[in-house]
Amino acid sequence: MAPVPLFTVAEAREVLLELMPTLERFIALRADAAELGASIRGHSLGGAMELHELNQRLESLMRTIQETGAQVRGWAPMLMDFPASLEEENVLLCWLEGDLGLAWYHKPDVGFQGRRPLRFDA
Repeated sequence: MAPVPLFTVAEAREVLLELMPTLERFIALRADAAELGASIRGHSLGGAMELHELNQRLESLMRTIQETGAQVRGWAPMLMDFPASLEEENVLLCWLEGDLGLAWYHKPDVGFQGRRPLRFDA
């Protein structure tokens, strides 16, 4: 298995900024798919093809996100990690849907519940 490339904090923030339009589109389509799925549940008429198309578009956006090296951990809400090294320790820079920027990290073996704020000089 190839080693996972590590981001600097600046690189991860730049990738996140570049991904924001894709993430916003993903979030909107996710909501559309949830609404459509709820509206057609139990009905045999229409909607299935539209839902399939929405899911295909969501999968395409997910591939675009993952191609950056970001690791998608959850999609409702969207949760992403960026492998990094801080003070010679491997960590995951963490972004949760609704965060204004990349301001958190956690150790890989601890996960989300171990999130800590990044220092301003990071």
